[in-house]
Amino acid sequence: MKPDLDYLQDILNRLLNTPSPSGMTDAIVHLLCTELEDLRIAYELTRRGAIRARIQGRERTPARAIVSHLDTLGAMVKGYKRNGRLQVVPIGFWSSRFAEGARVTVYSDNGVMHRGTILPNKASGHTFNKEIDTQPVSWDNVELRLDARTSSEAETRALGIHVGDTVAVPSNPEFGPNGFINARHLDDKAGVAAVLTALRAIKDAGRKLPVDCFPLFTISEEVGVGASHVLHGDVAELISIDNGTVAEGQYSSEYGVTISMQDSSGPFDWHLTRRLLELCATKGIEHSRDVFRFYRSDAAAALEAGNDIRTALVCFGLDASHGHERVHMDSLDALSRLLIAYMTSPPLFQRDAAPLGPLDDFPPAEVQTPDWQDHLPDPQNG
Repeated sequence: MKPDLDYLQDILNRLLNTPSPSGMTDAIVHLLCTELEDLRIAYELTRRGAIRARIQGRERTPARAIVSHLDTLGAMVKGYKRNGRLQVVPIGFWSSRFAEGARVTVYSDNGVMHRGTILPNKASGHTFNKEIDTQPVSWDNVELRLDARTSSEAETRALGIHVGDTVAVPSNPEFGPNGFINARHLDDKAGVAAVLTALRAIKDAGRKLPVDCFPLFTISEEVGVGASHVLHGDVAELISIDNGTVAEGQYSSEYGVTISMQDSSGPFDWHLTRRLLELCATKGIEHSRDVFRFYRSDAAAALEAGNDIRTALVCFGLDASHGHERVHMDSLDALSRLLIAYMTSPPLFQRDAAPLGPLDDFPPAEVQTPDWQDHLPDPQNG
């Protein structure tokens, strides 16, 4: 089974052109539901609007899940300025440095969309001279200039714009002939596209999975909630799909897939990460290992919600994350191939399907020990 890269590019383009800042995700959820229906994959919506899909396997348990998030960064109207411009605050964590100059859309309660630009408070060198370069980089030092005849708070209110209105920053995707894709919000729409591409390959091949697999699409990862509420109780293994930062001091593969060994929430499951590394090696998938210090994913939210699951984080290579992002098609191809290999592989431990109980309930013969575990240090001998 090979990923259909034409499909990957097409669905990614559609995802990127559907605004979905955290808190305003209905449109992209509808797009995903339509896509899942076309792929003949059953799904349901949670009360909060996340998507829990299911592909039935030969066995029900130990089920596995693959999670990626549909929500992106954005901004929100914080207040009005005396000159009619708007104060804004970020949705999610991103620097105002990358908001400066962005053309944006304000979504008001009356259904009207207002266009505008986020600018530094001191935007004109003809007026402020060198102060345009010395003002601090912060959200307190930017404002939203509306494309409307307004020069006072009263006139801006009269447009129907309220405190709390969502501000969406367009993706502006550019697909280069050499495989590079530049856009905002590739985190995590590139990951979603890779997941859908892997699912399409499996469905088109008519392949029966060994165990049930739950593709999950969350809507609040950028604000820290993520997969806290979308998991099914039978899930034993959770793979989170997100970006691997390409930057100095990091080891993420820009043209392959990256297995995260640890993020800010702690180490990922020893056994599951090494299963993924083994699949990369046996399938000839370019890969690397990395550790992220200032990063968390859907997996952290799932564990913090009390789910007793093994977790891992698999990444596509992304340059300038949460800024002016760039990914390469080779990385998304590698990610799709790894997801296909993982979903079609046997479960990590069959014993994960059994109810938990005293260790004596598991005879030694039922415990599957990977070969690499024989090489672990003996704790008695240091």
